[in-house]
Amino acid sequence: MNITVMINELTIDATDLHVESVNVNGNEFKKVRFDFKVASEDYHEITTLLYKNDFNVKIPEKNIEFPAVINNYSTSITNLYEADAVGDFILELIEKA
Repeated sequence: MNITVMINELTIDATDLHVESVNVNGNEFKKVRFDFKVASEDYHEITTLLYKNDFNVKIPEKNIEFPAVINNYSTSITNLYEADAVGDFILELIEKA
């Protein structure tokens, strides 16, 4: 099932969304993990955004919004500059303290 995740002003068509609360040093924080595909023509925009590591996350269908940073991140491909290439990204964001 696809769900819309907004990171800052970028809308992502996400799959395999997991939302949970985690305890860090006695404080509860929201954590989300999801998968999404990135095409070569979107690679620069996505990676530039991720390098900032300062996000406002919105998941309208779940009525979730919070400031976040990257907790974990991976991709199936490292060179999306090749035309028509598509990579699978997995992104885990945690609420900022």
